[in-house]
Amino acid sequence: MRRTNSCPLPRTIMAVKVILFRRVAAEKANALKPLLLELRALALAQPGYISGETLMSADDPEEYIVISSWAAEDDWNTWLKNESRKSVQSKIDNLLGTRTMYQVYFNA
Repeated sequence: MRRTNSCPLPRTIMAVKVILFRRVAAEKANALKPLLLELRALALAQPGYISGETLMSADDPEEYIVISSWAAEDDWNTWLKNESRKSVQSKIDNLLGTRTMYQVYFNA
């Protein structure tokens, strides 16, 4: 079935970008890096994972964001439930002393 602009695709099959927000104290940045690399390596093996990048604010070196691209929101949701991801994410949150916040976006 062909879709037109007046009938958008369901969100679950649209590509999404997920932005994760973290505050990282300077003394914890070196401990965080291998955990982020481990998480990225796990994500690379996940169906629907397209890419990811980690950015640090030019104005606030403790502010980090990760922009993660997924083929579909369902792929992201499956990744959220992945036990290996949860384990590494728990280590990250324990190191930082707070939960990582995230928001899912799709093309308007």
